[in-house]
Amino acid sequence: AGFINKRFGGKLSATLSSEKSAAELTAGFQEAAQRIAEHYEGREFARAMREIMALADKANVWIDEVKPWVVAKEQGNSLEKRQELHDICSTGINLFRLLMIYLKPVLPAMAVKAETFLNVPPLTWQDSQTLLLNHNINKFEPLMTRVEADKVASMIEASKEVLAQMASSNKQSETSSVSSEWLKRDPVADEITPDDFARVDLRIARIVNAELVEGAGKLLRLTLDIGEPEPRNVFAGIKSAYAPEALVGKHTVMVANLAPRKMKFGVSEGMVLAAGPGGKDLWILEPHEGAQPGMRVT
Repeated sequence: AGFINKRFGGKLSATLSSEKSAAELTAGFQEAAQRIAEHYEGREFARAMREIMALADKANVWIDEVKPWVVAKEQGNSLEKRQELHDICSTGINLFRLLMIYLKPVLPAMAVKAETFLNVPPLTWQDSQTLLLNHNINKFEPLMTRVEADKVASMIEASKEVLAQMASSNKQSETSSVSSEWLKRDPVADEITPDDFARVDLRIARIVNAELVEGAGKLLRLTLDIGEPEPRNVFAGIKSAYAPEALVGKHTVMVANLAPRKMKFGVSEGMVLAAGPGGKDLWILEPHEGAQPGMRVT
């Protein structure tokens, strides 16, 4: 961006780098749009981030290989070198723009800053199939502040003593009081055998949809995917704790072999697991990242 503003009046080249590797890299960035979109649509956000970061790594490697700072020193009065520098920098700006399109769903505020810098309307996913050529950009302003390792270390050291004091004074009292409180309210149930427990089939389920149930004060209708040909319909009494839209895409744990229960509002084909006394103090169980719909909980 600095070279574009200082040497080319803030205007991107009408052509991108003629390097074969640059053309392949740009095409690869654009082809990734469909895959990344599918990751977002499938709520596979970690996969989307890994793919975007892999693209960023490729862009960094390419910039290091073509070394625009070296080309700038070699430019002199050579029109060929001047054009090479212009094309390299314009390619780099376009790769940055594609990365920001892919990151906009998770970094919207940064995307707004990038749009200002690029001098473009709000970026859309369809923009990934076009390139900025012969286009004026604005002066670059840092999009974020780097977090330096020494500052992080200083913050950690400053907090260690406070954390140690808090841990020593609160650990024993908190553990005993919280544990006893909940056990007093709801004592441990009668003992069962491993065979009894094995009869309960717990599965990881993805919440495909969640909606209010007309006329039901406490219920939400959940559509749960555990990998079967058709998703399950489950009614859960969690309306007071969750807005339906906040549940869509989450993974939870359900009792998959519970006999269907006919209710006033329809048939419930399972049960989701939740903890808490009820009302707003209710939390559905969520597995760690990596658990997939259909996996058995053992």
